[in-house]
Amino acid sequence: SDAGTDVGPLVSEAAAERVESWVDEAVAAGATLLTGGKRDGASYAPTVLTDVPADATISCEEVFGPVLTVHKVDGEAAAFAAANNSKYGLQAGVFTHDLQTAFRAHRALEVGGVVIGDVPSYRADQMPYGGAKQ
Repeated sequence: SDAGTDVGPLVSEAAAERVESWVDEAVAAGATLLTGGKRDGASYAPTVLTDVPADATISCEEVFGPVLTVHKVDGEAAAFAAANNSKYGLQAGVFTHDLQTAFRAHRALEVGGVVIGDVPSYRADQMPYGGAKQ
């Protein structure tokens, strides 16, 4: 609740160590670290990675930490295919001003919910919340 805190710690130091190891693994495999990548006890700096190999743990599992991986794709169909290339499918966030794109995302994405104009972690308590796949 400190006003000077932008990003708080993870649930434990072990959790921060896991995030650190996944980021380090991705960088060793060829990912580019744009910012972050530093751990201080149970805290992990907000981190952005590009060029992350598809088989890196951080590409295949939920990181549950302040890490963003950026993947370039060639168009909408490729973006939907990339999102579907996961064993998980809880929710997806799609940012668009085009209603037809929103409808195509709803039909194409293999997830429990498609959130338009917000992050996929959005949830209202009265809203059903379930996914697809694992």
